[in-house]
Formats: sequence, C-alpha cells, structure tokens
Amino acid sequence: MNRTMARLHREPTPHTDWCARDHRCGINEHRAPDVEAREVGGRAWLTRTRAGDVEYAEVRVRIPLHSTETGARWQLALTLRLIRDLLTAVAVRPGITPRAGRPAVDSSRTRPAIRRAA
Repeated sequence: MNRTMARLHREPTPHTDWCARDHRCGINEHRAPDVEAREVGGRAWLTRTRAGDVEYAEVRVRIPLHSTETGARWQLALTLRLIRDLLTAVAVRPGITPRAGRPAVDSSRTRPAIRRAA
C-alpha cells in the first residue's frame, strides 16, 4: 500500500511595520512584541497578530485565584463576564469608526485621583 503524506502549502506574507521580525513570526503569521500590563490583581499581555490577511489582538491573562473554591469560582465567573463585555466593547461594527485624535491608550495622562465621599 502506497501512502503519501499531504503537504500544506502556505504563501509567505511580508513583514508588517509593527511585527517583531524574529522567532515570533512564522511563514504566514506575524506577531508584534507583547505589551504587558501589571496590576494588583494580576498580569495581562496583549499581542497584535496577523495571520494571512486577517489581523487580530491576542490577549492572555494571569489572575491569582482565591484559596477557597467559592472565591475562585466567583473570580472565574466575573472574569468571563468582563471578557464578554470587552469583546462587545471592541467589536467592529459596520458604519462606525473611532473618533480621530483620541487614541485608546494615552500614556501621557495620569490616572485620575479617586475621591471618596465625605
């Protein structure tokens, strides 16, 4: 019996202006360097990726879970709800464009002070 293995052929794609141009890139996938956010409640990494002709954001999150099962389940449920909210907020909607001149992240601004009611 003669068996031949199927071979996949993928066309190489050119590097983008933002890709890392190193081991993170594959023949038809390009990845930017990770952007990391460290907060009190955990860490998150955001990576811009292009596979073929589609670009997307990849998000990885590490959240320390509570030591009790009830607390950990609450955190997981809240995390899932907030991720759903995030996906809804950033979804591309036809006919709606972001406002010009207002970047999503403005590192020149500091966080506003939290004021507590007297």
